[in-house]
Amino acid sequence: MGLLDYLFGNGGRRFIKRKDSDAGEAGRALEELRGSLYNELRTSEGAKRQQQRFCGPVMAMTFNFMVAVGIILGNKLVMGRVGFKFPIFLTLIHYCCSWILLAIFKALSLLPAAPPARTTPFSSLFSLGVVMAFASGLANASLSHNSVGFYQMAKIAVTPTIVIAEFFLFKKKVSFHKVLALAVVSVGVAVATVTDLEFNFFGACIALAWIVPSGVNKILWSNLQQQTNWTALALMWRTTPVTIFFLVPLSPLLDPPGVLSFKWDINNTSAILISALLGFLLQWSGALALGATSATSHVVLGQFKTCVILLGGYFLFSSDPGWTSICGAVTALGGMTVYTSLSLKESREKASDQLPKHSLPPQKLKSTEDDDNSRYTPPDQTPAVV
Repeated sequence: MGLLDYLFGNGGRRFIKRKDSDAGEAGRALEELRGSLYNELRTSEGAKRQQQRFCGPVMAMTFNFMVAVGIILGNKLVMGRVGFKFPIFLTLIHYCCSWILLAIFKALSLLPAAPPARTTPFSSLFSLGVVMAFASGLANASLSHNSVGFYQMAKIAVTPTIVIAEFFLFKKKVSFHKVLALAVVSVGVAVATVTDLEFNFFGACIALAWIVPSGVNKILWSNLQQQTNWTALALMWRTTPVTIFFLVPLSPLLDPPGVLSFKWDINNTSAILISALLGFLLQWSGALALGATSATSHVVLGQFKTCVILLGGYFLFSSDPGWTSICGAVTALGGMTVYTSLSLKESREKASDQLPKHSLPPQKLKSTEDDDNSRYTPPDQTPAVV
């Protein structure tokens, strides 16, 4: 009876009231958090701080790696089992779906604010949109007309292209140890994929035409986010329409005919839309990775994906790429490990150099102490003359 009296009496009412109060405080705290996040997204500086807070280099690279592996499987399903042999048009579908999703974010006030127009010339955004169209379209066309080995060999050439372009455009230098690590990575990837090397003249021309736009695309994405207050989603919203505009004429030039006669049933359309959703996530994660790291690190991550897929197929699915490919993949992973450690070391050194100095000068502390002593006068004594 004592317990029932407590529950239905004043004690029970106080307990319920306290629980309601706790729930109310939790609800108010959640509303305040949502309100602060909403206010942060209304300014480009606040949105950039939130992106850096929630998506650091490790998180961005991991996100990009997982999505990239997923879209490889998705595109294999679309181009293999579904039989959609139109890589440029598939890229166009990806960017159209991305623009629709960004428009939904914009309507729901979830899209981060962009920096003022005066901080970034329109020519920079227009150039990024054009370069992105050629980089993405030619990449899928190269993968469609070349073997995986030749595609990877062309991707290796992107690394020195980025290093040379950043040196001439931004006077950015790379240390000798990092250059040596990148050389080891390139040699390892070349050895790992040399067994699947098939030459095709038209495919080789597309691969060569893709190298420069791919490198410039990564440089511009990384530079605009790191030098200004652009976030990944805000930059995607501004450049995607330009990319779509230039992908439309590329499709009939590089795709085979027959896209309108494709069988657009429920199963095929669903597979293509899933690939488009993964394409949006790939573009977003790639932009986050470029904003958090650098263009060269993003290329190294792409080569890391190649080696992991090759070794994963050997250990998990008993595929036999040959000992030459396995040794090349292991060598490349070793070079990537050294390059990553050197990059992290440089990042820590830059962060330590930018830390503010909180210590006060000793002379100021001493003078303050002297002032306090001079203001104190013992009773019945005259102040001492310093």
